[in-house]
Amino acid sequence: MPRRPGVYQMLGPGDEILYVGKASDLKSRVSSYFRSTGLTPKTQSLVKRIARVQFTITNSETEALLLEQNLIKKFRPPYNILLRDDKSYPYIFISTRDEYPAIRFHRGSQRKLGRYFGPFPGSSAVRDSLQLMQKVFKLRTCEDSVFNNRSRPCLQYQIKRCTAPCVDLIEAEDYQRDLEHAIMFLEGRSRTLMEDLQQQMETASEELAFERAAVLRDQLISLQRVQEQQFVDGTGGDADVLAAEIRPGGGCVHVLFVRGGRILGSRTYYPQLSVEHTQAELLSAFIPQFYLGNSGREIPRELLLSHLPEDGDVIESALSESLGRRLPLNSPQRGDKVQWLKLAITNAQENLAAYLAGKDNMLQRFVMLQEAMGLDELPKRVECFDISHSHGEATVASCVVFNQQGANKSAYRRFNIEDVNAGDDYAAMHQALQRRYGRLTREGESLPDILLVDGGKGQMTQAREVLAELGIESMQLLGVAKGPTRKPGMETLWLEGDDQPLILDRASPALHLIQQIRDEAHRFAITGHRQRRDKARRTSTLEGIAGVGPKRRQALYRHFGGIQGVKRASLAELRKVAGINQQLAQDIYDHLHPGGVETQHES
Repeated sequence: MPRRPGVYQMLGPGDEILYVGKASDLKSRVSSYFRSTGLTPKTQSLVKRIARVQFTITNSETEALLLEQNLIKKFRPPYNILLRDDKSYPYIFISTRDEYPAIRFHRGSQRKLGRYFGPFPGSSAVRDSLQLMQKVFKLRTCEDSVFNNRSRPCLQYQIKRCTAPCVDLIEAEDYQRDLEHAIMFLEGRSRTLMEDLQQQMETASEELAFERAAVLRDQLISLQRVQEQQFVDGTGGDADVLAAEIRPGGGCVHVLFVRGGRILGSRTYYPQLSVEHTQAELLSAFIPQFYLGNSGREIPRELLLSHLPEDGDVIESALSESLGRRLPLNSPQRGDKVQWLKLAITNAQENLAAYLAGKDNMLQRFVMLQEAMGLDELPKRVECFDISHSHGEATVASCVVFNQQGANKSAYRRFNIEDVNAGDDYAAMHQALQRRYGRLTREGESLPDILLVDGGKGQMTQAREVLAELGIESMQLLGVAKGPTRKPGMETLWLEGDDQPLILDRASPALHLIQQIRDEAHRFAITGHRQRRDKARRTSTLEGIAGVGPKRRQALYRHFGGIQGVKRASLAELRKVAGINQQLAQDIYDHLHPGGVETQHES
């Protein structure tokens, strides 16, 4: 291989890409994988699977880094550290082409003409900031179509969150001044802004413009409160603060977003780690994937790192080349920036501890469930069904799925139950199970180890009948019946084939897992039932009648004052409505009174 910079790809027997790496000297770097001693477990595992190696020469190590990240994002090699989050971040957008610019939430490509402030770590941070901006500066947030067609102020004006520029209740000059103050705030120039407001308030007071002075005073007070709420408020600057933490079982990177000297928020990422890496190695793999490419992320003025990567100069060069300006990577030792870094490190440590504890706790619960049920093997997948309805209306069955990592929400399913007697939970359960496992059996999909049924022996009987019809014998059935007081911890558990209930201690992790899964199935079923019921109730009772369109429905509602008046109306009264003839009146009456006998003929 050449002693040139470039990218190498390790390929498996089927030409699948196992690993992508970069090197300043391809021959030296690739040779290091095949030495006889000193290899990590990851490298040993990788080398055993390598069938061939291919490489691409580049002009520099910086170009190699850019190519490496493109290949990693495209092929997702199993032996690379993979970053799973590629969503774009939300921004605050202010248009510059309008006389009265609006301030709005924005996510996606930045093609519109205007100013973008951010990125923010999540939509809630943007909405909180917008709400604050409305309270302090009273800028409009409405769409242009609404703004251009207002004839009187909207509710936002009434609650003192807008100055109603749509109906000219504020001069363009005054609105522009408020907009400039808002921009100063978003840019982090809070101290300058407060001094400016203080001076304007005093000037307005001297000119006896007391209403204007009062508005400025309120803005000043609000901004002072915001300043008091900032945990860390430096002298300014835009930076992302990245702290890496690694423990047995996983690692994380916590990113703190600082804009204009203010902490806007943070986010924690859990990259896929194939072996134990150092924090510096984790950041070395994380930073290029996070910032390079078309992911919609803004690269700030500076990156503050808990650990400096060994190839930090290459990463810095690649980021600077992509940005068109120098982007320093620093690990500060003093000043306000150290406080930001300490905060990021603390968050990384706490988030990773909680993440691993939750993972270990779920696995422990599965182990305890195996012991409680006397299973030969540790269950990998549990499914639970529940039925929800309101006196038989809009019956919905839910299916939730749990594995050893917790809830697998992408595998959740709901079933709208049809053609069963209202309130017949047994028939509803039978239909849901038949549809679920009939499809899985036909398509050859994997089946759960445990089928958890919310109910007693009756529901379990339905489950066993369905499984027998489908020829499924591999699933262990477990019924969960609410106790006489319906309180948590008082459930009665029924194992298939046992005449006596399974009794677990109220502190048992296995019981806690069963309760968690059962409650999640209950929540998911109720949510689906309410959505279906509300949709049905939003549908007019008259919509199923041929010949009764929107105009005739409105005519009926206006004539009788609503659907209840239509239901009480006689045939003769229905015929008095414009557009309703004798036959249509009869159809409406028959639809609203099934089994009714009133019929009216022409005399």
